[in-house]
Order: sequence, then structure tokens, then C-alpha cells
Amino acid sequence: MTSIPFGKQDIPMNIATLTGLEIMQAFAAGKLPRPPISETMPMDPDLVEEGRVAFLATADERHTNPLGGVHGGFAATVLDSVTGCATHTVLEAGESYGTTDLNIKMCRPLPFNKTLRAEGRVINAGRNLVITEGRIEDEDGRLYAHATATCMVIRQG
Repeated sequence: MTSIPFGKQDIPMNIATLTGLEIMQAFAAGKLPRPPISETMPMDPDLVEEGRVAFLATADERHTNPLGGVHGGFAATVLDSVTGCATHTVLEAGESYGTTDLNIKMCRPLPFNKTLRAEGRVINAGRNLVITEGRIEDEDGRLYAHATATCMVIRQG
């Protein structure tokens, strides 16, 4: 068994033998430590399935921009996370990915201290590129931000 460095922690398992979906399911089930970014930008998994993930995300005062609202980087980070994690769910064992393009449209200001649902889904999964879209919505389905992303599949060896 190999220890994988993960922030300040080590993961005592060989995640290289797991598919991307299995890794994402392990994160969601608490079997792997949360990525440190989910502490900086509060995100909790709500759904993980092949080609689709959803997180519950809540901006707070740590995410304030100079004008006193939620910084657009909060939405950008959450959308990068859900589009990337959706990509992760379609990868084979030993594969990883890198985001090559992230296009975001802000539709309305994000509120403070209100939990929103961010969902990412795969639109097209090719051999080398995966195209995804992401949305941040409230409980009434109001759209706050939308993104499309392209991720490059990285194979070891």
C-alpha cells in the first residue's frame, strides 16, 4: 500500500488502482480526507455519480470582495471544482486531468451565509478531452452562475 501526499495529510491507500468515480465516491463517503480547498471555500458533496457531481457551497465573510459582496472567485472556484470533479468521475484508474479552459458567467450576486447547490455534469467525454458544464443555483432553481470547462485527460507512462 502506498501513502499518497495530500496537503498536510497522507492518504494510506493506493488511489492509482481506483477509477475516478471510486475516488470521488470515497471522498463523498468520508473514506478519503477532504481536499483542503473545501475548507477555504466551504463545499460538501451532495451527489456523486458517473458524469455528474453536486456540492453544497456556502460563501461567508471570508469571501468578501472590496465592494462588500461575495468575491467572484468564490463562484469560479466552486464551478471549477464541480466541473473538474464531474470529469474525474469518468476517468479510468491511473488517469488524472487538468483544466485547460474555464468559462464563467455570473448571473446574479451570490449571497452570504446561504447554502447553494453547485452541480457539474459531463457533456462529452472523449479520449483526450472532457467537456463539462456547471451551475450554481438556490433551492428555488434560480441560477447564480454558469460555467463550461474543458479538461485534458492525463495518463501516466
